[in-house]
Amino acid sequence: MAIGGHNPLAFTFGILGNIISLMVFLAPLPTFYRIYKRKSTEGFQALPYLVALFSSMLWLYYALLKTDAFLLITVNSFGCVVEIIYVIIFVTYAPRDARNLTIKLFLAMNVASFALILFVTHFTVDGSLRVQVLGWICVSISVSVFAAPLSSVAQVIRTKSVEFMPFNLSFFLTLSAVTWFAYGLFLRDICIAIPNVLGFALGLFQMLLYAIYRNGKKIIVMEEKEKELELPEPLKNVVVLTPLAGTRESEQANKAEVEDDAKQQKFQVHHCESESESDCPV
Repeated sequence: MAIGGHNPLAFTFGILGNIISLMVFLAPLPTFYRIYKRKSTEGFQALPYLVALFSSMLWLYYALLKTDAFLLITVNSFGCVVEIIYVIIFVTYAPRDARNLTIKLFLAMNVASFALILFVTHFTVDGSLRVQVLGWICVSISVSVFAAPLSSVAQVIRTKSVEFMPFNLSFFLTLSAVTWFAYGLFLRDICIAIPNVLGFALGLFQMLLYAIYRNGKKIIVMEEKEKELELPEPLKNVVVLTPLAGTRESEQANKAEVEDDAKQQKFQVHHCESESESDCPV
């Protein structure tokens, strides 16, 4: 995504690429505002943002090695700041397991891997070859940036809900891919054009999934409401105890019958005492 050359069409698409890339970086804002309001990361994942941060770091390093790449420096500097903020918010509100995994991925990819690439390209490769090697490394990472949302795609297919795959991010990633592909095409830079072909295809696939499963969230909500309407455990115990109430009623009825029989026998004995003995029953 380097900004360079003197082709006016390439420069124009480079400017458009910067504008759309800013929108891509800001597209997850509703997602992280939701995380902040609910104090929970819910079903969202940190991997796409960690990979985007790694990509911005590499493209920033690539721009510093090239000449006439000021616009590339500005957009990726902004990207690094925004993605770091996203990761901090995610780590703050993520459950313990997700938080630990995110920190491990950050240390392994954004710290250790970047330090290794910086060391290898700076001390083992010289001159213009260093820019070419770093350019192809950036190509591979750019492919990972476009492929990172595949984890969300798998979740969409499994749950049949697009709740955790923001449409804004997929839409702006697709526009960004188209713009940077045109820039690379007019600049005749294969390192820029190749990853954006894949990015365009994956972006279209994500938007297709959104069109298919955009109403899937209602099904999940209905299932959750049905679970909420289930009888609580104490109420179920009351239902189980109702036969005991019937047993007590029958016991009381039997007791009343016994008392009536006793009263009747007592009355007969008293009657016999007042009458002649022959009239009394044996």
